[in-house]
Amino acid sequence: MSVKVSVIIPVYNAENYLDECIQSLLSQTLQECEFILVNDGSTDQSRLIIERYQNKDVRIVLINQHNQGVSIARNKGVQMAVGEYIGFVDADDYIEEDMYETLYSSAKQGDCDVVISNLENEMGGHKMTIKYSFPVNKVLDKEYIQLHILPYFLKSDNLNTAGNKIYKSKLIQKHCVEFPEKVALGEDGMFNMQFMSHAATVKYIDYIGYHYREVVGSATRNISQQDYFGRALEVFNTKLPATYISQIDEGKVRYLKSIKLINNVISYTHIYFTPSKVKGFPQRYRYVKNMIGNPHVREALSTYSCVGQGRYEKWIVDLIKRKSTFGLYFITAYSRFRNK
Repeated sequence: MSVKVSVIIPVYNAENYLDECIQSLLSQTLQECEFILVNDGSTDQSRLIIERYQNKDVRIVLINQHNQGVSIARNKGVQMAVGEYIGFVDADDYIEEDMYETLYSSAKQGDCDVVISNLENEMGGHKMTIKYSFPVNKVLDKEYIQLHILPYFLKSDNLNTAGNKIYKSKLIQKHCVEFPEKVALGEDGMFNMQFMSHAATVKYIDYIGYHYREVVGSATRNISQQDYFGRALEVFNTKLPATYISQIDEGKVRYLKSIKLINNVISYTHIYFTPSKVKGFPQRYRYVKNMIGNPHVREALSTYSCVGQGRYEKWIVDLIKRKSTFGLYFITAYSRFRNK
């Protein structure tokens, strides 16, 4: 069988969601797939679950390794992949049965290097669809990628995920595109920046096939263990790939990074002022106070623009500029009350 899409699934202690994930993979209407599950040193029943499915379907490939992190697990899967295109699924997520047939067909129609689709984000029982403003069902060329898609990664996080895309394997291999190792969050974004810097054609389709589940206690939600703002600063100061920087004006890079940092600060202000059992109010209050007083935030505010934002967002930014932690606490509490 000639493999059209290789799907890489890193697995670490995912026994609660793994059955649903694997079943959604095996139900794909595109039969010419291989599913490479990289067991990253799981200590629960994940390996046994994978082996059970592996005995039933030859398309499942199992790789076992000592725990080394999601990036190394994905890179290992990519090295083993033989498909024409490569996709990525997280073990606690699931996909629609026609996802890879839809993305693959769209890619072949224009011989595209990458196809981008929408995704559904599920958090605490609430679902939100993430869409993009790119032209739909059109082959977007190198000029469009440089002017619109590459800058998008600097000003927003919502295009970062690798799950709602398929990538041409030859381009990954030719340019040795990899997920960065030893990165707690944001490895998807760096991978996409590298890949898109080399891509000549992209297509965006208005289709939802990927269901992203934000699990309580995960790295993206655990405020007792995850330093959100520290990670945002790390991203803000991270040296970007040379191939990426060479295609965007240096001044624009600084401006877009500032927008992203301030938007992150706004988001984290809401997170830390939401009542929590894992961190007391004094701790959360100090965190926000230190965050809005950080020198990098003060510098970013000097170039930040509120154009196109609503009145509430403008109030938030004004309070950050005035270092009014108390004011931010009350306005976010009022926002929660209004949205109940």
